[in-house]
Amino acid sequence: MKVLVGLSGGVDSSVAALILKQQGYEVIGATMSIWGKDGLAVQEGKHNACYGPDEKEDIEAAKKLADKLEIPYHVVDCVTKYEDIVIENFKKEYLQGHTPNPCVWCNALIKFGVLPEVAKLNGVEFDKFATGHYARIEEKDGRYLLKRGIAPHKDQSYFLYRLKQEQLKNIILPLGNYTKEQIRAIAKENGLEAADKPDSQDFYGGDYNELLGVEDKEGNIVDLSGKILGKHKGIWNYTIGQRKGIGVSASEPLYVLELKKNTNEVVVGPADKTFKKSLIANDLNWIAIDSLKEPIKAQAKIRSTQQPTGVEIIPISDKEVRVIFDDMQKSIAIGQSAVFYDGDTVLGGGVITSVE
Repeated sequence: MKVLVGLSGGVDSSVAALILKQQGYEVIGATMSIWGKDGLAVQEGKHNACYGPDEKEDIEAAKKLADKLEIPYHVVDCVTKYEDIVIENFKKEYLQGHTPNPCVWCNALIKFGVLPEVAKLNGVEFDKFATGHYARIEEKDGRYLLKRGIAPHKDQSYFLYRLKQEQLKNIILPLGNYTKEQIRAIAKENGLEAADKPDSQDFYGGDYNELLGVEDKEGNIVDLSGKILGKHKGIWNYTIGQRKGIGVSASEPLYVLELKKNTNEVVVGPADKTFKKSLIANDLNWIAIDSLKEPIKAQAKIRSTQQPTGVEIIPISDKEVRVIFDDMQKSIAIGQSAVFYDGDTVLGGGVITSVE
């Protein structure tokens, strides 16, 4: 069986390709090229991001790995699609005062969508597509289930919740049953250059304003009563829950509570006001079920780094749900994804549109 492996130049995808070859698959390597802004300077000291001019180094690293493993290698041009889908969504959401997650859209639509599709259009023949994500796929009663990786602190199922059944059917995730430490050890044992390479920390290594390309838009920083405490240069420079660098002083620490696009205001308040009990999510994608018809008890994550926490999910319509948490949650941000779990199984998820 021929397997196309998405190579990033990092240790995870490198070991994924190695494991598949050792298992007897006919492995082909491919890297998606997404950086098309050679005239855009990224701030010094903030490299090792998914999107940036370091891509050239990553491609070279991936090519060296392919040579070492003696597998064919291709660079697939995904620049236009990435900018049209991921960057435009990022800009649109940020300028509205939302907090998008570009990695979610990139995975579903580019890495597991455009990359294998364009590779096939370019004449690359393969049966399955694989990546170095820490998650698992299982088939049960004709349905493909997405499951958490066995290492809780490294599980990446959150980023994959928008995958469709047809995609899951044709995906292999070789690292789902490993820990990061085991993967680095395998890389060292096999002399892979990426063994000690740091993980990517963010989707972009520079100032987000470099991507937004907008002029400053001065507005007020206000407290919950509407009292003006200071000025800002654009609501997109702030994130929900932010404490440092707000630009105002007070007798107690202040946190960003809300970003109001209509009035161009940044609302701040004390720590206890950052906690909320429920949210609304839409643009739903279900994996383990066809749709949600009645309320269920489950678990949810509102950011990739947290562990799933108890919730009740109540359907509002086919496209929208209300999520009520067992415990108050801190800094729920509009634009982020809420991903729902039943134990280790990803039920599905959606985009947070309001917080209650």
